[in-house]
Amino acid sequence: MKKRIIISVLLLIIICAIGIMSYSPLRNKVEQMFFATKVYNLLNSEEYMNLHQVITKDSANSRTIMWQSLNDRDDFVLEYKQENEDDISQVKPQKSVLDIDNKKIYIYAVTLENLKADMVYDYRLGFENNRSDWYKLKTAKENNNKFKALIFPDSQSNDYTEWKSLAMTAWQNNQDSDFFINMGDLVDNGYDLVQWNGWFDGVEPMVNNIPVSPVQGNHETYTTDWQVAMPNIYLTMFNLPTNGSDKYQNQYYSYDYGDVHFTVINTQDDEMANFEPDLLNEQLKWLENDLATTNKKWKVVLMHRDILNYGRDARPLGDEISFSRHGEIYMPIFDKYDVDAVLTAHLHTYRRRVLIRDFAQDDQGTLYLLTGVAGNVRYPNLWHRNPLDEYVPPQPETDNYVVLEADENSLTFSCYLPDNTQIDTVTLEK
Repeated sequence: MKKRIIISVLLLIIICAIGIMSYSPLRNKVEQMFFATKVYNLLNSEEYMNLHQVITKDSANSRTIMWQSLNDRDDFVLEYKQENEDDISQVKPQKSVLDIDNKKIYIYAVTLENLKADMVYDYRLGFENNRSDWYKLKTAKENNNKFKALIFPDSQSNDYTEWKSLAMTAWQNNQDSDFFINMGDLVDNGYDLVQWNGWFDGVEPMVNNIPVSPVQGNHETYTTDWQVAMPNIYLTMFNLPTNGSDKYQNQYYSYDYGDVHFTVINTQDDEMANFEPDLLNEQLKWLENDLATTNKKWKVVLMHRDILNYGRDARPLGDEISFSRHGEIYMPIFDKYDVDAVLTAHLHTYRRRVLIRDFAQDDQGTLYLLTGVAGNVRYPNLWHRNPLDEYVPPQPETDNYVVLEADENSLTFSCYLPDNTQIDTVTLEK
């Protein structure tokens, strides 16, 4: 009798579960609940978590390494050595504290300087008598303009398993990549620690072994109740090159790799208006100086929001060419300093435009590449074609990633689907 009751209860549970999972909103909540539990069990059970390398201004001679802990420790050390050598150096990290929803996260950071160019190092974390596994750190070659970078558009998701699948597929097929870029909206909600753990889980072990160059997106500014706030988690988790204004540290920055100068812009001046009303004007001054003073052959700008407005069924534009507010602000500066390529995101669609100068097609103009979507938040068939679009993927779109290959006289951008099918490629030559 008891056995029959148990079987009946189990059948009832299964039937209820099937009913719940057939209802999409509830299914999403259940998936997120299990995902959150999985991520915290996976990452927060360890003494340290979310170990990652961060890009520096000069990747030939320096690298930043960061990690997090739920514990306030003064005995963390970072140890490093040249590959196949026995002489180990030891560095104490700097520590900062994030207090989010009454949960303290301790952030540790070390910037290694005076590294040798074109050298492979091993590094690991230590505390008390414990040591982590060894990870790789490879510095850039001096006077060598050949490199590869992975570029991921918006990775925001409600479940980061697809993000992880795409990131790991890209990494496994491009393990000669020197660094990777994430084009903003890394997470769907910038104040949700579970999502940040999901993002970091998605890029391990890639981010343990090559540095990330993050771009701030508007979703990094959203609290858990979807109010706009300073993007404190993003700004604390990534110690970025200190070549911008001290007041706006980690919001915009630049760095060199090979003969390419990368300039990273913060396009969240709308969200920041109540917190940092001078952000846009200060960034524009910095931007002009940054582009005017570089001596690199190539100039590439990374910015989250796009330069074009797009029509959709509810708001058709027809054959009208309409530039966004950020396009109107920044494109004359890009023309003035002969920027070669501008990469954008935000709209969750991949588009390669004709070369543009002075707001019109021009064979001597700038390449504007809207990089697509890397997470599972998608807008299938939403945006109409813009007259300046030279390539639009078949609709509805899936997720994608982009590979940048730099050589002595060329930059090549190639777009790939999750199965590694190449759908687009473009080469700039100089």
